Amino acid sequence: MSVRAIRGAVQVEADEREQVLDATRELVEEVIRANALSLDDFISVLFTSTHDLVSEFPAVAARELGMGDVPLMCARELEIDGSMPRVVRLMAHVETRLARAEVRHVYLRGAQALRRDIAQ
Repeated sequence: MSVRAIRGAVQVEADEREQVLDATRELVEEVIRANALSLDDFISVLFTSTHDLVSEFPAVAARELGMGDVPLMCARELEIDGSMPRVVRLMAHVETRLARAEVRHVYLRGAQALRRDIAQ
């Protein structure tokens, strides 16, 4: 068993609480599905959001999915000129038998443009 980091991001249409929660749930669920994970495999998850998303903490969505005992943290993404707006990103640390090259990073709803090199 190895510890691996999984990256992901999702773009939200508008800064509305339910949209942030729905998009974040979709992102977390797809990371789980794409990497054949269970909730017990998660060590921790760091969420970031761009400065234009202030209606809710992305970690709330993860808690709603059953990650209440997983350490979760939210932070603000750097404000870089020309960067994509309304984006929630995650970096999840998990225990898995997957080799590093087998890990599937998940980019949804337009966020594929952020990392075309690793987006699935």
